[in-house]
Amino acid sequence: MSDKNPNWEMARDEFVAQWGSLGTQWGINRTMAQIHALLMTAPEPMCTDEVMEKLEISRGNAHTNLKDLVGWNLVRIITKKGDRKEYFEAEKDVWKIFITISKERKRREIEPAIHLLRDCADRTKDEAVGPGRAFHQQMKDLDEFLSFGVKVADTVITMKHASALQWAMRLLG
Repeated sequence: MSDKNPNWEMARDEFVAQWGSLGTQWGINRTMAQIHALLMTAPEPMCTDEVMEKLEISRGNAHTNLKDLVGWNLVRIITKKGDRKEYFEAEKDVWKIFITISKERKRREIEPAIHLLRDCADRTKDEAVGPGRAFHQQMKDLDEFLSFGVKVADTVITMKHASALQWAMRLLG
């Protein structure tokens, strides 16, 4: 281990790379997730230049993804008196991160899907028999299931962290 790259930084580099892979599973690109991981684990807010240097990405890529993270409410812009640069700080509270990601995924993915299911069901409500009727019922069933999932998720994200964990433990036995 060298003084230039302490053990925690090597571990962080591995985490940043892995978080980038995981990010694609919750609806963001790899670089955006890597920037999020970097900022989430940074001891101090970082400017665009520092993010670029650490992740070896272009200014445009860094800037675009930082603004997107701000748009997702996962990162805040910090200003320092006497410094014209913008600095970025990620939310570090895991429960708040979970809530933010859940709300954004609901808004960006689940709500449009529910809207589509309801539109499809509405357009086929007069189908009386055969494949059209089966399609209509499938759209209604999917809407009901997804809407139930949204209600459960909405309930969980309004709970305090400890209450949600207790509820989950009772549910899961």
